[in-house]
Amino acid sequence: MTNLGALGATLGTTGPETVAAAAELDELGYATLWLPGGQGSNLPLITDVIHGTAKIPVASGILPVDRVPAADVARAYADLPAGRFVVGLGGAHGPRPLATLNDYLDELDDTVPASARILSALGPKMLELARDRADGAYPFLVTTDYVASAREILGVGKQLIVLLNVVPESDVTTARERAREGSLRFLAGMPGYANNFRRMGFTDADIADLSDSLVDGLTVRGDLDAVVARLREYRAAGADQVVVPAGDLPREWWPALAEALR
Repeated sequence: MTNLGALGATLGTTGPETVAAAAELDELGYATLWLPGGQGSNLPLITDVIHGTAKIPVASGILPVDRVPAADVARAYADLPAGRFVVGLGGAHGPRPLATLNDYLDELDDTVPASARILSALGPKMLELARDRADGAYPFLVTTDYVASAREILGVGKQLIVLLNVVPESDVTTARERAREGSLRFLAGMPGYANNFRRMGFTDADIADLSDSLVDGLTVRGDLDAVVARLREYRAAGADQVVVPAGDLPREWWPALAEALR
C-alpha cells in the first residue's frame, strides 16, 4: 500500500501555469497532485509537472482506458522517476467495463505494479476490482455514508481517495446554485453516476432536479473553517485522502488547508 497522504489537490490549468501552481502546492506540503484526464491523455502534462516539482506524487485523475493505449502509460511510467507517477485509470465504457479494465490492467502488469495504480470506482464491483488489482479507488460526488461503505469493501489495506466538489461560499442558496452550474449537472446525466446516486439513497426526482438534498450531500461548502470541518468528516468516515479543486479555491486557502489536514 502506497501512502498518498491526507490532502490532495486538482488543478484546472494547463501548461506552464500548472507547473508553477504544482510547485507551490508541493512546497506547501500537499501530498498528491491529481491532474484531470478529460477525454484524452494528460501524460505530457504529468511528465512536465513531475520534472518541474521536487517530490509531490502526480496522479492521472483519470486516464480514460478507452482512449489512451496501455503501452503509452507503461512507457511513461517506466521513463519517470520511481514513486512520482500514480497511474489513475477509468473511463471503461461500453457493455463490459469490468472486462475492459481487467484486460487493460493485464497489459500493465509487467511494468506498472498494482501498488502504483488507482481506479476510478463507484459501484461495488468496480470497488472490488480496485481492491484486487490496484492500490485503491478514486470516487467523485459521494457522501460520507458512501465513503464508510466503500471503506468496508476496500478493506484496511487499500487507499480510498475521495475527490470532492468544494464551493467556497457561505451563503447556502448561492453555494447550491454554483454547485449546480458545475460538473454536477453533466455527471448526473451519466448512467454510472446516476446509478451511484440511487445507491446512496437519492431518488430519480432528486437526480433530475438536482434537489437541495442531493446538492447538499455531494458538495462541501462554506468558509474555510466549515470546509475544513467537512473534509475531516470525510476522513473520519474512512477516506485516506481528500482531494480539493485548488484552482477553484482562494489562493490564501492553500496553506491553511495544508496545515489543517496534515
